[in-house]
Order: sequence, then C-alpha cells, then structure tokens
Amino acid sequence: MATKLAPQLLRSSFQPLRLASRSQCRSFNASARSSSDALQVHRDTPVNNAKIPFKFNDQNNKLIDEILKRYPPQYKKAAVMPILDLGQRQHGFTSLSVMNEVARILEMPPMRVYEVATFYTMYNRSPVGKYHLQVCTTTPCQLGGCGSDKIVKAIEDHLGIKPGHTTKDDLFTFVEVECLGACVNAPMVQINDDFYEDLTPESTVALLDSLAESAKAGGTSHEVGTGHLTGEDKNVKSGKEVGTAKSKVGVPKPVPAPGPMSGRKTCENSAGLTNLTSPMWGPEVFRKDL
Repeated sequence: MATKLAPQLLRSSFQPLRLASRSQCRSFNASARSSSDALQVHRDTPVNNAKIPFKFNDQNNKLIDEILKRYPPQYKKAAVMPILDLGQRQHGFTSLSVMNEVARILEMPPMRVYEVATFYTMYNRSPVGKYHLQVCTTTPCQLGGCGSDKIVKAIEDHLGIKPGHTTKDDLFTFVEVECLGACVNAPMVQINDDFYEDLTPESTVALLDSLAESAKAGGTSHEVGTGHLTGEDKNVKSGKEVGTAKSKVGVPKPVPAPGPMSGRKTCENSAGLTNLTSPMWGPEVFRKDL
C-alpha cells in the first residue's frame, strides 16, 4: 500500500513549487501590424477635411428622394451605400464632408457611415485621377491571354507610376484589384465604370494614349467614369467625360469602346463557334428515332 501512495504523495508535494515557478504575467496579444493605415485612419489634408463644404446638387437630391422611396422610413439608413456612391460621383471621391452629409441626410451617426466607407474598397477616400485604372491581378487574369503581369508592367512603363500612385497631371490613378468578374476575357482593366478586356501590352498603351489625347482635346462623346453626374462641384476637379479627341488636323480620333479589345463581341470562342451548331429543338420538333 505504501508503495502505491508514495508516488502520489511525491507528486503532490512538488506541485506548489511548480505553480510558484510559473510566470504570473499573461502575454500581450495584438492584432497583426498593418502596412497601411489608409483603410482605417483619416488624416486631415487641404482637400479632405470637415471644413470643406459639401451639399448634393439639385439633380442628385432628386435621385436621393427616389432612392429613399425604396426603403421604409424607419430603415432609410439602408440607403447609405447608393447615396455614398452619388456623393463620390459628384465630388470626385468620398471625402469626410461627403460622409458627414450622408450621415445628416440619413439621420445616422457619422461613425456608421465611416464604417461603410472604410470597409468597401469602391469608395475612394482620397482624390483619384480623371481615369481610375483598376487592373485585375487575380489568378484568371494572371493566366489568361498574355497575363496581367505584362499589363501591369506596360502601364508602369508607359505612365511612370507604380500601383497606388497618380500621375503628376492628375490624369491617371493606377491600382491593382482583385477579381472583377470578367475572367473569361482576361486580362482586363476597369477604367472608371467601364471594362476593357482581352488586353495586350500594345492595346493597353494605345488605350492610355487615346484617353490622354481625348482628355486634352476635351472630348465629350463617350463618358467613362466613376464620373461626376453633373460636374458642378467646385471643390474638386471635375469632368469625367471622355470620348472623341480631335487631332491637329481636326480629324476625330475615337476612344476604343468598352469591352473586348480583340475584336470579339462578348466572350465567344476566338476560333468561332465549335458546338451547339445544329438548330435548337423547339416544342414543335420531335426526334425521328422515337
């Protein structure tokens, strides 16, 4: 019996010593360090601070009234996303003044609006160029066509900027983004509101040149944009409209239309139709072998 109890007594006698030797300080856990504070932190700048006045223009006020009709009065704060988008289109970016005005209209705490604007990446909380180039670098675009890496390099070499930067003339802002849903026509780039697909380095450079020339000529036949709905906000450079640029001899030079740049109309096989070539069966057509 003593031989059975001895090990137990020996272990219990050393237990207080083990507990006393343990550190009584708990380790401090912190969230991972973020390499950028752009998504969470606001810092006042000359073009983005609460002292800059912002009010929606008459046209957008009418749109806001239409949007609010979609929601019960007690849930009108659900309209925060489309109204933030209107503010960005009018002002050029989602500034602190835009967010505060949206909070006032929807009668919600400004912090709730800030939470939405910092969560969704489509809200630009700092000024962007006239043409916002969003290049998809997700796997399908990296593998499709010539690959998005070549498109990124072509833009960097041609504009002289890296992702996240804006050209000195405030014409182009270049960023890398995740999937934009045009995988079948990869690689592609979203320029303001328009998709340009089936890109090559050569067609990308030609597209940038056309946009730059159109901007200098003040063309207005085709609108590309996160674009301002009216361009009446005096606090920010406006004019998202681009289109037909006139050359020195007065001959219009059109900006390529959005969509595939390879000649395809949509996403059909570049080699032509290879299946479903027979007439489709209708309700009045019966198989002859039955």
